[in-house]
Amino acid sequence: MMINHNVSLKQFNTFGIDVNAESYCDIDSLENLKTILKEQYTSPFFILGGGSNMLLTKDIDSLVLHINLKGITVVDETEDTVIVKANAGENWHEFVLWCINHNFGGVENLSLIPGNIGTAPIQNIGAYGVELKDVFVSCEAINIEDQSNRTFKKLDCKFGYRESIFKQELKGQYIITSVNFRLTKSNHQLRLDYGAIKTELAALKIKKPTIKTISTAVINIRQSKLPDPKDIGNSGSFFKNPVISIEQLKDLKINFPDAPSYKLSDQEVKVPAGWLIEKSGFKGKRFKDYGVHNKQALVLVNYGNAKGTDIYALAKLIQKTVKRIFNINIDTEVNIL
Repeated sequence: MMINHNVSLKQFNTFGIDVNAESYCDIDSLENLKTILKEQYTSPFFILGGGSNMLLTKDIDSLVLHINLKGITVVDETEDTVIVKANAGENWHEFVLWCINHNFGGVENLSLIPGNIGTAPIQNIGAYGVELKDVFVSCEAINIEDQSNRTFKKLDCKFGYRESIFKQELKGQYIITSVNFRLTKSNHQLRLDYGAIKTELAALKIKKPTIKTISTAVINIRQSKLPDPKDIGNSGSFFKNPVISIEQLKDLKINFPDAPSYKLSDQEVKVPAGWLIEKSGFKGKRFKDYGVHNKQALVLVNYGNAKGTDIYALAKLIQKTVKRIFNINIDTEVNIL
C-alpha cells in the first residue's frame, strides 16, 4: 500500500478534468482500507470510485482513497432467484454483462451506466424504468471514524429518486465495500415500456425479448444519445428530471402544450429535464472547450481542456434559464466538488 503525492486525477474522472490530488492511495483490500483509515484518520479523505458522477472544480487538498476492491460471487440461491455479491471496485456495466452471461435477470435495463458498484447505492442509479433499489438486498460499509463494519438493508438506505441515506444524513461517514443483489434465474420480469426499448427491439427484429436482447437494445439507445467518456469528457446525465405537482403541469401546459410528462402519482409527475434544457436553447451549444451535447441536452461535455469551473458555470446558467422560462427548478445529478 503506497501513498503517492501530487497525482493528476484526469484519468480517474470521466469528465477528464485535470486537477491534482495532494496525495493518492489505491485501495485493493479491506485490510488496506481499514489500516489507512486508522493510520490517517486525522487527515481528511476524498473517496474516489469510478469517477463518473462528479465534477471536479479544484485540486483535492486531501488524501484520495481510490476504492479498487474487486470480485463477484454468488452467495445464495433458490430455484428461482440468486443473491450476487459484487465488490465496490467492480465496473457497473461489466457487472451487468456478467449477470447476463450467467442468465441472471434484473439489471439489464441498467446497461452501460458509467461508474462502479460502490457508488451505485449512493445515487440509487436508474434507467429505463428500473432503479438499483429494485434489485438491492444490502450493502456492506466501513465507518470512516472507527473502522467498524455495518450492513445496510434496503430500508436502512432510504432510497429515493437518485437519493439515499449516503447522500443525506450519513454523507461522508461510510465507505461502501460491497453490494448484494437479488436477481432472477428464470421467469425474468422484463421491463419494456420505458423509453424506446420496444422500438429498438423492433429495429433489431426481435419478437421474443430476453434479458440479453434488452441489454443490447439499451446499449444501442444509450450509444446513440450519449457520448463515450473515452472520446468526449462527460458524466452522463448532469441534471435530475424534476418532479412537479399536477397543478404546476397544468400551468406549464398553458404555454407549452407539448410538454412531456410521466405520472408518478395522483399528485405528481416527472418532466424530462432534457426537454426543458433543449427548449431553453442549450442543446448542442458550445462555449469554447465545453458545452451541451448535440444529441442529449442532459449531458454537459468537456471537448478537451475545459476547467471544472467552466462546466459548473454553464450548469448554473442552464438552471437559471430553465427557471426563468418554465418556473421549474432542475437539480444536478452530478456531485460538484
